[in-house]
Amino acid sequence: MRKGIYIIIYNVVKVNDMGKVKLEKTKPMKIAYIEHIGAYEKIPYDEYYSRLYEWAKENKVRPGFSAMNICYDNPEKTPPEQCRSEIAIPIKGTAASDKEIKIKELPSMEVAVIKHKGPSSEYGEIYNELSQWIEENGYEWAFEPIPAIEVYTKKPKIVNGETIIYANVKVPVKKK
Repeated sequence: MRKGIYIIIYNVVKVNDMGKVKLEKTKPMKIAYIEHIGAYEKIPYDEYYSRLYEWAKENKVRPGFSAMNICYDNPEKTPPEQCRSEIAIPIKGTAASDKEIKIKELPSMEVAVIKHKGPSSEYGEIYNELSQWIEENGYEWAFEPIPAIEVYTKKPKIVNGETIIYANVKVPVKKK
């Protein structure tokens, strides 16, 4: 029975909720972030985002609304315990880093973007779809300054035991 429910959710998500790949030029953005090493699916997002927003309040900087995860490693090629990411929020204002929360500026980038609303287990498929579009349209992954950004547009939900993610997945690209 559970398998049938998953298939129905998958089909609805696949047909109605995944967007087409688009090119975008991002604006420079200052972010506050917490470094994480470990399996992407075990990141304690609620804990990290609570810390980041509390830090922003204490430091009198204005946080942006879209939380994000900057992913540095391919989980199909890197052991889960070695996957590196930065859980981040955009900020406006001036504040100093501390031992846990760092600050950096992301430059303007050309990115390929796809919307994802679905189980986190489908992220591999999303990245494969992005990679295929990038190749077919004469681009390549830029990898600099970062390999990929997942910008969360809504808080994740648990549906039938599966985490449903709402995100715009952005990959920096350059023409071949």
